Amino acid sequence: MKQHELQAFLSEVAADRVALVERHEAGARAVAHYDFNNTYQYVINREETHLTWLRTALAEVDTPMPAAASHLAVPAVAKAGKAGAEPGLYRGVLEDDARHLAAFVAKWRPRVQDMTHARHRTMLNVVLGESAEHQRLFEQAAAGMEDLLGRRTGGVARQGGVLPARWME
Repeated sequence: MKQHELQAFLSEVAADRVALVERHEAGARAVAHYDFNNTYQYVINREETHLTWLRTALAEVDTPMPAAASHLAVPAVAKAGKAGAEPGLYRGVLEDDARHLAAFVAKWRPRVQDMTHARHRTMLNVVLGESAEHQRLFEQAAAGMEDLLGRRTGGVARQGGVLPARWME
């Protein structure tokens, strides 16, 4: 793979990844269910690590980080009650995120396997593997599983929800 091909390849992957991160950030603002929102926070944290890796790889070939390849809209969510914890309210958003991640993996897995640059191929395989893991988390959340990142101790009931913005003035 020549340098200009590597630059174009990494830029295209990064642009798709940026679009997914932006979509997941928007999804986190829409999903008030506490456990599902924690899943978004976990996924976004890992995706920010992926973006750091991609930014570093692009810098090595003197290429700037691209903007998002596209804007992925969040499906509408019905207004939650005071509890904000009805899992079914967020099914559409969660299923949509799982679909986007599946499409990302399906698009890039065969292309990454054909890469000749071993270090970047390995890095991208980790990104794809974790993306498949995130897809499974969103599928499980869409199915109503609430203990995605661990079980509550002492049988404490879930209550309340997450606000769409962290700081309110």
